[in-house]
Amino acid sequence: VQLQASGGGLVQAGGSLRLSCAASGRTFRSYNMGWFRQAPGKEREFVAAISRDGVVTYYADSVKGRFTISKDNAKNTGHLQMNSLKPQDTAVYYCAADPLRFARRREEYAVWGQGTLVTVSS
Repeated sequence: VQLQASGGGLVQAGGSLRLSCAASGRTFRSYNMGWFRQAPGKEREFVAAISRDGVVTYYADSVKGRFTISKDNAKNTGHLQMNSLKPQDTAVYYCAADPLRFARRREEYAVWGQGTLVTVSS
């Protein structure tokens, strides 16, 4: 499977953005999916993960209650709905997938999309 993230942009603090992760191939339903982000000068960090069937989700404490991860296997697409955005959410956001692992560690994901930049102004 190959992934392509999109939907980033510039938004004011308190605003919302919806990121998408389009997957090629018909096996996307077999993959667990995660979102990570990397701010300038910082390491890539976990944001959210969703199980292959879309039932189980995990969130980083910093985004819990504001972000929602979802997965539409029929459309081969995943999403990250981001509400109440803060300047500290500014980063390049990456989607990732793995057929076996459902994890928070970036090392556990085998497939990565290119990033999409999210900038939150104060």
